[in-house]
Amino acid sequence: MNKLKMACLTAAIASSSVSFAGGLLTNTNQNVAFNRMMSREASIGIDGVYYNPAGVVFLGEGHHLSLNWQLAYQTRTIKNGYELFKNNVNNPITPREFKGEAFAPVIPSLQYAYNKGRWSFQANLALAGGGGKCTFDNGLGSFEKIVGETAMGAWGLAKSLDGALGANMFATDAAFGSEPGKYSYNSYMNGRQYYYGISIGAAYKISDNFSAFAGLRTVYASCNYYGYVRDIKVGNTPLYTVLDPTKTDAADILLSCDQTGLGFTPIIGIDYKTGRWNFSAKYELKTRMRLKNKSVNQAPSIGNLPENLAKQITGGLTQKFMGAGMSQADALAAAQAKTAEVLSNPNVKGAMVNIKGKFDSSLDEAVGEYEDGKKIAGDIPACLTLGAGYAPTDDLRINVGFHWFDDKNATSYNNRNKKLDRGTLEYNAGAEYDINKHLTVSAGWQCTSYGLSDEYMDDKSFVVSSNSVGVGGVIRLTSRMKLNVAYFHTFYEHKKTSEQSALSPKLNYTSDYTRNNNVFGVGLDVKF
Repeated sequence: MNKLKMACLTAAIASSSVSFAGGLLTNTNQNVAFNRMMSREASIGIDGVYYNPAGVVFLGEGHHLSLNWQLAYQTRTIKNGYELFKNNVNNPITPREFKGEAFAPVIPSLQYAYNKGRWSFQANLALAGGGGKCTFDNGLGSFEKIVGETAMGAWGLAKSLDGALGANMFATDAAFGSEPGKYSYNSYMNGRQYYYGISIGAAYKISDNFSAFAGLRTVYASCNYYGYVRDIKVGNTPLYTVLDPTKTDAADILLSCDQTGLGFTPIIGIDYKTGRWNFSAKYELKTRMRLKNKSVNQAPSIGNLPENLAKQITGGLTQKFMGAGMSQADALAAAQAKTAEVLSNPNVKGAMVNIKGKFDSSLDEAVGEYEDGKKIAGDIPACLTLGAGYAPTDDLRINVGFHWFDDKNATSYNNRNKKLDRGTLEYNAGAEYDINKHLTVSAGWQCTSYGLSDEYMDDKSFVVSSNSVGVGGVIRLTSRMKLNVAYFHTFYEHKKTSEQSALSPKLNYTSDYTRNNNVFGVGLDVKF
């Protein structure tokens, strides 16, 4: 039963991760200029408040403001293969496809700079991570895997009970089923994750060609995970009747957890100009985050399983003995004696001890991350970005960039980050061309390569490497106002894994993970 709970929590976490560009926990699409060009690390613009803050000082004196709106839509598809899925009476198909949808209709951001003399004072307001909700209407394959295995375990216990009874009471069509491990259930998962980032800093022009920046970002995390598993049946037996027949929700699983946390990110950067070239570098230190839980959770308990089984066996045997002509008192006494014999049977005891032992041994691991009042680690990794830009003509600008996210050293719950092979690597390139004084067109590409290992990869960490392509342009409305418009699409790779079931070395659980992502954006840049 502990595995049921663990799977529910795992599914909720999977539904929470809604980052659309960048590392495991970092959004890099914080300005529409990035969406249309994908490579902005070496550009000189108001979007540089995030991408190249040291370079913003070269914009010229005055106030500079950028207001941005983005809409992002993402689907996540997991194809799971498992033989036990054939025991699902409502959908006996394997492999099975599980799909989640993440929709963020409003992803806002604001960049501001005031340049005076050799100084540039800057502020950035954006979603540093997350940015939407994701829903799995039918749960996840990892959860159904555990339901199927639990159903097989319950059916095995039913066979052991019938063997000790010398009669068919539990492994029948009316009870746990005459066929092994038939099951049904209802499940729903929804997650929401927002990491609000507010940064301030200042750049200083050390010379006409070289500048440096220092700043600090404050990150406030607000997350919510909600999910349930209801109406679990093994055969025709509702699971609650075995756990506690007096409570119809005794087998229900409910997760309702709010998480909040606060962290700070020191940022430094430099920019160097020479001729038609521009070079930049930025380093963001690791953000230490500790998320505090406020939870109202419910999980099934098997602590009363022997007692409830005893009541069912005794009741059934009493009626049977009375039907054979025994008095009620004698029938009850005989039934109680037989029940004690059945529950002391080594096979029956072994089945129950095995179930409860697994529950007790992993309960803390299963619920620890979501216990009410607990603080858990959720660091945002350190990040290094490098950029180089070249303008072969006054109308054409070409950029290349590189990102490194130190995911492996960003502490997460139970040090799960150590299972990664390495941090995330990103490479990008982009170009923009001024058609005339009113219109600029641009395009770009970015490759994101995560350091995923098979051990790390599961529903809880559902990310896959990708290539993104962005297109768009700039419309100059006036000499002091311009409009950025953009669209980018991400082409995700497939990540396939296979693991051996604990039930049998002949059973393998396979997963094929992928995503689909679309982002639209409009931004207004103003100088005043």
